Amino acid sequence: MQINKKILGITENITLIHFLVMFGYKLFSLYFPLFLIQKNFSIIEIGYTNFLIYLSIAVSAPLVGYLNHKIKPYILISLGVLGYGVYSFLMITSISFFWFYLSQILLGISAALFFVSSRNILMGTNQKKADGAFAWFYSAPSYADAIAPVLGALIIWKFGFFGVFGVALIIQLIASFYAYFSLKGKPLGIMEDVSLKTSALKYKEIRNSMKLKGAGIFIFISFLVLIIAGFNNTFFILFLKSLNWTQDQILIFNSLVSLAFLPISFVIAKRINKSSSEQNICLGSSAVGLFSILLGGLANILNFYSVFIISLSQSVGGLITSSGRSGLMSAKLKKYKEESAAIDTIFSPLSTAFGALLGGFLIASFDYSFIFMTGGLIILFFSLTGQYFFRKRSLR
Repeated sequence: MQINKKILGITENITLIHFLVMFGYKLFSLYFPLFLIQKNFSIIEIGYTNFLIYLSIAVSAPLVGYLNHKIKPYILISLGVLGYGVYSFLMITSISFFWFYLSQILLGISAALFFVSSRNILMGTNQKKADGAFAWFYSAPSYADAIAPVLGALIIWKFGFFGVFGVALIIQLIASFYAYFSLKGKPLGIMEDVSLKTSALKYKEIRNSMKLKGAGIFIFISFLVLIIAGFNNTFFILFLKSLNWTQDQILIFNSLVSLAFLPISFVIAKRINKSSSEQNICLGSSAVGLFSILLGGLANILNFYSVFIISLSQSVGGLITSSGRSGLMSAKLKKYKEESAAIDTIFSPLSTAFGALLGGFLIASFDYSFIFMTGGLIILFFSLTGQYFFRKRSLR
């Protein structure tokens, strides 16, 4: 019972750290393009900035997975959070283009340090209730979304970007110290002395293991859901503008969706372990696919309230899917938790980058309705296929 309490405490600690990191970052992230425009950045340079961040996360994640064999993960988490603070500090200073882009790479590496090491801990200490643990973890950014952008706007209005980066720096320094002292001494799993070559070979073993244990199709389904999320993260505001929404309506909409998501995420985090990870992935992806179809099919007649319900439902579906994916990898690949944490971390930035890149090409040729409907149909098809294979396997 004492061990279970310690494990629950670790989940709470990491969720709070995640919230603090995202709260500091989201104070300015929504308005960051405006900051870049003030710095005379072109649209292409703004896009390149985001590309560098996500690419750095994906490239450095495997190396961070290896470092988790050598260095205690709470130290890596603390360093990663500190990296967010250093990034905020660098944004305050007047730096050249070279150092600015180097800062984006630093942010990507810092994110990899935090996310890979956090997932490693959750996979190692919550194997029986991994879906629920990850549901809490993935909910943390939504809590920040409900407050941080509004507070960030007020700080920018009063003190400019210098002020908002300064506040973010203070929050991230606090989060770094909290990460170190709250996780130090906790039962964070057993470390192994693994060579770089052995760690690299484990990725091949993971691929074979996923095929053998039938996890591949469910991981693929969750990846499709993340691609849709990547598209929405980049272009959903533009879609709302195409519906003739005002800027005030969009800001109010985003805040309301985040606020409404909070109580729902609590319920999901408490109940998600009642189903298997495969069932959670299929349920969550079905919701994302179905409501994406509705969004595309009814785009011309949607009002504020209907878009609100659809967007909230997609967010809930995405949370269930991501929690199921991480829980599945934790259960099926527990022998490779450091490498699995790295792979799990790669999914989100790669899908965000791919969804944004693919969306840019598709929008040039098709309207939003077609893209939402097509994406939803593809996800729903594979979700139903996954359910079929899961039921077939369960009957054996």
